Amino acid sequence: MLNFWRRFPRGLMGLVLLACCGLGMAHAYEVTDDRGVTVRFAQPPQRVVSLLPSLAETVCELGQCARLVGVDRYSNYPVSLQSLPQVGGGLDPNIEAIVALRPDVVLMAVSSRASERLRALGLKVLALEPKTHADVQRVVLKLGEVLAVPDAAKVWRAIDAGVSAAAQSVPASAKGTRVYFEVNQGPFAAGESSFIGETLTRLGAKNIVPTKLGPFPKLNPEFIVRANPDLIMVGVRNAAGLTQRPGWQGIRAVRDNRVCIFDAEQANTLVRPGPRMGEGARLMAQCLSDKAPKLAAGAKS
Repeated sequence: MLNFWRRFPRGLMGLVLLACCGLGMAHAYEVTDDRGVTVRFAQPPQRVVSLLPSLAETVCELGQCARLVGVDRYSNYPVSLQSLPQVGGGLDPNIEAIVALRPDVVLMAVSSRASERLRALGLKVLALEPKTHADVQRVVLKLGEVLAVPDAAKVWRAIDAGVSAAAQSVPASAKGTRVYFEVNQGPFAAGESSFIGETLTRLGAKNIVPTKLGPFPKLNPEFIVRANPDLIMVGVRNAAGLTQRPGWQGIRAVRDNRVCIFDAEQANTLVRPGPRMGEGARLMAQCLSDKAPKLAAGAKS
């Protein structure tokens, strides 16, 4: 047998060994999603449909944008996603369009009602819905596992470093500023326990929506008036008529013109728990630097 291998040119022998080892490494594996459902893969999926913008962005950040063959109507970053087939929204996906794309896996939010129907049609579905920093880290690693991407943890390290850098840029005078962050009209807010709330905490701000109300609670508008925040953060799509809401003229942030209105692109960056969280933290840090009262809330007379 030894004489047999000696007759091989050294380079060719290396290729043969690599091919043999590669075949040996190909094996089935299982991944458990956020619903506790275990999905089995014979090999890493090559055709991926994403029904949640943050998941599509994470796939791309992992260097696997080319595997995406379809996205939801809201996935618009990176720009290359805009040329892909759109298959409806996360809550109202076009089942027929998804099936026609022959995906190896469909990525979607836990809150989507389409997962059971897609599974019944024989598609593999992974439900992943990050709401906190720990969730984002876990989802990054989970998608790295699904797509067989080595060192997916470096994506999370970059996100975390971006948030830390933003925190260092916030002046001491802005620390303790009491903030209301509106995610959507309703009003729905980003609470302390959400990834947005956790970022605000790392920036040194104080969220007026306590952890006990949940990550993204729908609030009674009177709650916000009574909380009387020093600063309000809101996207342009939800800012119309904000100052005309009953009682809002008396809110300190409105009265003193301490309202940061983010344009559509900035708002998307802020509300998507994924690779651009560091950039979102920078936007919030800039808002605090520009609009926060000169003294921290706890030091006001």
